[in-house]
Amino acid sequence: MGRSTWAYLGSYSLSLLGNGVASVLFPLLVLAQTGDILAAGILASVTAAVAAVVGVLAGVIVDLVNRRTVSIVSDVLSAVSVAALPVVDALWGLNLTWFIVLGVLGSFGDMPGMTARETLLPRLVELDGGKPGALERLVGVREALAGALVLVGPGLGGLLVWLVGVNSATLFITAGMSVAAALLSFAMSSRAGEVTRRDGAAARAGVRTVVSDLVAGWRFLLGHRLVLGVSMLSAVLIAVIVALQTTIMPAYFTSENLPEFSGFAAMGIAGGSLVSAAIYAATVGKVSRRTWFVVGMVGVGIGFSVIGLLAAPWLVLAAAVFIGLTNGPMSAVLGVATIEATPDQLRGRVLGVQNALMLAAPALTAAPIAAIASGRGLKTAGIGLAVVIVLTVIVALCAPAFRSLDRLNPAAEAEG
Repeated sequence: MGRSTWAYLGSYSLSLLGNGVASVLFPLLVLAQTGDILAAGILASVTAAVAAVVGVLAGVIVDLVNRRTVSIVSDVLSAVSVAALPVVDALWGLNLTWFIVLGVLGSFGDMPGMTARETLLPRLVELDGGKPGALERLVGVREALAGALVLVGPGLGGLLVWLVGVNSATLFITAGMSVAAALLSFAMSSRAGEVTRRDGAAARAGVRTVVSDLVAGWRFLLGHRLVLGVSMLSAVLIAVIVALQTTIMPAYFTSENLPEFSGFAAMGIAGGSLVSAAIYAATVGKVSRRTWFVVGMVGVGIGFSVIGLLAAPWLVLAAAVFIGLTNGPMSAVLGVATIEATPDQLRGRVLGVQNALMLAAPALTAAPIAAIASGRGLKTAGIGLAVVIVLTVIVALCAPAFRSLDRLNPAAEAEG
C-alpha cells in the first residue's frame, strides 16, 4: 500500500476511535447533566433524524467537491461540535437544548465524512496500481480495523470514566482525535479525492438545482437490482441488530442478573467480525464472493435464531460471536460489489442514501419491538426478530441480484 492508503487507514482509525470513545462519554454526560433518561432518547432520535437527512444531501456534496477535502472539513466540524460541549458547560452550563444543537452540528460533520471515506476507496486502489483483488483486500483490512476499534473505542471511553469520572472536559480527547484524523488526511494525495467530471449537461443541471442530483442518485439506486438489494438487506440487518442490542439483550441479561453480558454480546459480534474480516482479506481470490455471501446469510440466520430463542446466556453470547464470524466477509463482499457497481460520478449520492438508510432503519423497529417485549414478553419479541431475519435470508439467497456477485457487470445489472 502507498502513502495515501496508509494515511487513509490512519485517519479512518482515528475518526472511528473518537466516535467509539464518544459513544460511551456522551450518553453518560447527557444523563449526568439533565438527570433525565428521556433526554437521552430525545437527543438520539433528533440527531439520528437530522443525520439521515444530512446523509442524503451529503452525497450531492461528495459528488461535486474533492472527497479528501470533504473528509477533512467533516473531521474539523466533528471536532468543533465535541470541543464546544466542555466550553459551553464552563460558560453557561449544558442542558438538553445545547446537547441537541451541538449534536446536530456534529451530524453535519459525521455523515459527509462517512460517505466521503467510502468513495475514496476505488481511487486509492488506482493510485496504488490497481492490482486485481486490491479493492477487496483494502475493504477487508478496513473492516478488520473497524472490528478492532469497535472494541477498543468504548473500552477507552470506559477507562476514562473510571479514571476521571463523567466529565465534559474528557470530550477534548475525542475532539483531538478528530483533529488528528483531519491532519492525517492531508498526507493523502489530493488526486485520491478527485471527482469524475460530468458532461456539460449534467454539470449544468447540478449547478441549477440539488434536486436533480438527488433524483439521479435515487433513480440509479432504485433501478439497479444489486445496489437496491444490498441497501435493503443492510437496512434490515442493522435494524434487527440495533433492536437486539438496545432492547432485547439488555432486558434479557438484566433479568438473568448478568447485565454485563449485554456488553459482552456486542463485543462478541465485533470480535467475530474482526477475525473473519482478516480472514477475508487474506483469502481474496481464493474463495468466491457468492460463497462468502451464502456462508454469511446462513450464519446470520442461524445466529439470530439462536439469540431470538433466549434459551441461555451462554448460547446468546456464542451466537453473537458466530454472527460476527460469518457476517464479516459478507459485509465486505457487499461493500465491494456496491462500489464496483456504482459509477464514480454517482457514488457519493448512492452511498449517502445507503448511510441514511442505515441510520433511519433502527427508528422503524425500536418502538414496535419495545412494545412487543413489554406487552407479550421478551421471548416473543426475540422470536419475532428471528422470523424477520429467517425470511430475509430466504429472500436474499433466492434473489437473482445476489447470484451475480462473481460476474458483476454494472451495465447488465442496471434496469431502466
